[in-house]
Amino acid sequence: MGLNETSSASRVHIGFFGRRNAGKSSLVNAVTGQETAIVSDVAGTTTDPVYKAMELLPLGPVMIIDTPGIDDAGTLGDLRVRKARQVLAKTDAAVLAVDAVQGKTKADEELIAIFRDRQVKFIVAYTKADLPDAWPDRGADTPGEPSIHVSARTGTNINELKERIAALASAADSKLRLVGDLINPSDFVVLVTPIDKAAPKGRLILPQQQTIRDILEADAAAIVVKEFELRETLANLGKKPRLVITDSQVFAKVSADTPREIPLTSFSILFARYKGSLAQTVRGVTALEKLADGDRVLIAEGCTHHRQCDDIGAVKLPRWIKNYTGKTPEFVLTSGTEFPDDLSGYTLIVHCGGCMLNERDMKYRHRRAEDQGTPMTNYGVLIAYIQGILPRSVAMFPHILAELEPESGV
Repeated sequence: MGLNETSSASRVHIGFFGRRNAGKSSLVNAVTGQETAIVSDVAGTTTDPVYKAMELLPLGPVMIIDTPGIDDAGTLGDLRVRKARQVLAKTDAAVLAVDAVQGKTKADEELIAIFRDRQVKFIVAYTKADLPDAWPDRGADTPGEPSIHVSARTGTNINELKERIAALASAADSKLRLVGDLINPSDFVVLVTPIDKAAPKGRLILPQQQTIRDILEADAAAIVVKEFELRETLANLGKKPRLVITDSQVFAKVSADTPREIPLTSFSILFARYKGSLAQTVRGVTALEKLADGDRVLIAEGCTHHRQCDDIGAVKLPRWIKNYTGKTPEFVLTSGTEFPDDLSGYTLIVHCGGCMLNERDMKYRHRRAEDQGTPMTNYGVLIAYIQGILPRSVAMFPHILAELEPESGV
């Protein structure tokens, strides 16, 4: 991904939902102006969520998601419905496609209830408005249930639907910054970025790219070094950097090489703040102190990648946790969209920074863990805690320290 492109996690996610053959995929194609989704008269053609990154005017960069029918039946159908509901976890704004000839069903009403329960902004799009049996009065809004009458075939009200989707998504869009609000124009920020074997050859990993972009947008300067170049770089700068940001895997070395008067944190900690979960991750890490032999620890990653021989999730974190606690817990790994519904069997969840997941998806995962009483932290916070440098790495967020230091004892 180039620095001028918007990552999928930073895009507003707009999900299209509905019963089989309600005209949902045709509506997606009409809104995007592309053949994004497969259209067929056969019910259940969409078997997996279809993702399309695009520019949706007047909103900007978005991720459009076409989901399987929510009324599917049978074993395979149950899997499709589960996948459609998983999409809800990352949906900032939802469009419910309802056949204007048949009207809403129990499945539609249940989905609207889920939208409201999860506080997902939505609009009901009554499709097939061009058909003679369509009910034109279904295009009017009802209290608490905005709606519009549309036709993918004739283009009726498609532009109006786009504008209303944009209004919903704009209200849901987060204004948080990764690092831009922590620095001033002309500041220097030093980024310590070991060459990650899991990254595609010739490219930085996504958290590093996004941080550099945010620094540049703040009119500050980003200086990128490898871990063994940091000490000399700081000595030769001629000006104290506003901040040092490091990859968590070299936290200890970077902390030793960075003078105490220079603020230090990690990409992972910044992403926890960006996704709205920093306080919970710092609280959750103290569960390490109560870890016992045989306890189950879930290590969750938001992306899928080829695991290296010394992979951080599969190898390093389990080794560090066992060395720190002196215990032998059971480790379970998940990746991508797979995140267990039932978390009650886990003593601790250690999640990646979530650079491939949007804010809503990360908050949903944290809320699910909190509701089930399972402590949840992330890679960077756990590594900093184990190495005894967590207070330093969150010191720039005094409200976090003030709230958590007495409780956690870090």
